[in-house]
Amino acid sequence: MDIERLISARAGAVQESVIRRVFEEAREVRNPLNLTLGQPDFPVPEPIKRAAMAAIEADRNGYASNRGAEALLAKIAAHLRWDIGWDAATGPGARPGQPSAMVTCGTAGGLVLAAMCLLDAGDEIIVPDPYFVLYPRLGEMTGARAVPCDTYPDFRLTAERVEPLITPRTKAVLFSSPSNPCGVVSSEHECGDLLDLCRRTGVLLISDEIYDEFTYAESRTSRRGMSGVKKDGPPGSSHPTSDIPHPTLQTACCPSPARFPGAHEDVLLIRGFGKTYGFTGWRLGYAAGPTRLIDQMIKLSQHLYICAPAPLQLGAAEAFGVDMSAALARYQKRRDTVHARLSAVTDVTFPGGAFYAFVKVPERLRMTASEFKDAAKARRVMIVPGRAFSSRDTHFRLSFAAEERVLEEGVGILAELMGAR
Repeated sequence: MDIERLISARAGAVQESVIRRVFEEAREVRNPLNLTLGQPDFPVPEPIKRAAMAAIEADRNGYASNRGAEALLAKIAAHLRWDIGWDAATGPGARPGQPSAMVTCGTAGGLVLAAMCLLDAGDEIIVPDPYFVLYPRLGEMTGARAVPCDTYPDFRLTAERVEPLITPRTKAVLFSSPSNPCGVVSSEHECGDLLDLCRRTGVLLISDEIYDEFTYAESRTSRRGMSGVKKDGPPGSSHPTSDIPHPTLQTACCPSPARFPGAHEDVLLIRGFGKTYGFTGWRLGYAAGPTRLIDQMIKLSQHLYICAPAPLQLGAAEAFGVDMSAALARYQKRRDTVHARLSAVTDVTFPGGAFYAFVKVPERLRMTASEFKDAAKARRVMIVPGRAFSSRDTHFRLSFAAEERVLEEGVGILAELMGAR
């Protein structure tokens, strides 16, 4: 049988992830210094593990609601009220204008559901360039077009850059802060301007905030003002302390378009747990925003995913009471080390969040990032070339979510390669 003849044009149009390809190449290298994957190297906190194991042992292994497990949805709703001032419904029958929330199979699952509910053939979604590898694929999967917005050299998705790209076919703008692969954190002003633009043009703003809790101190903003609610102290009696994700960071947060008054009518907020708490393999995230859109996403999820892993949802419900500030401080120290070492030999945009550096290959080397990746591989260092994230191949992504010994040795080799003449 000619299977090739039977493969759909949709599947053929979707490109393979270059990140995964480079990760597989590491198998060819003896004792690789692998700086490719955004996989946290700290263990899942004990309260979360115990809750998941308890759920499994109590035989809570069947389906959860298509919307999500009630225990996790209740924690998500409490967190959204405290964090951004949204009163999100977690069941049917939301009031007019009230946002809704659902649990998704990772943030990727949320993005795919949103794209399938928004995009028809010929529609457009604006994405930043550089982008997370899934973003262009959302267009390929739906027959739509992912329109890249050039953000070089500072990698900031601003209203000024987006506005010329909006057409009558534009359905959404996909925004991410902190970003992958660059680690750039947008300012409060940039978030507000982009939200205003989307409101004026009737375009949905999708805010991918998988790294919202992985924002470093200098990039955080006060919780005052943006949602119109004072957030300096712990929530009141209706928001118990156990619902606060990071008690030591109560007064600061990552800037977001979702924090502005009325944003729940214009913003689809997508967040996750895996990067913050180290259980990326559990595939858990959540989406909140316009009720009509969330209802459509739940309907599709009934057929695609049914539900996110039920006992693991009960583990994730404990995450909102876990303080991850110690891990964040360790990663900030790694960020500082990586930036100091590499900025001495090339251009590196300062990562305000996440755990990546997007590093320019010095022009004096006369090499593409793919060629530099091969040179690094010859020295056992594995990195991801810029073509995985961009129409350009001038930079590479380095993940500092790696063991400190591996990171130190790998960064030293990269600095040596870039410093050579």
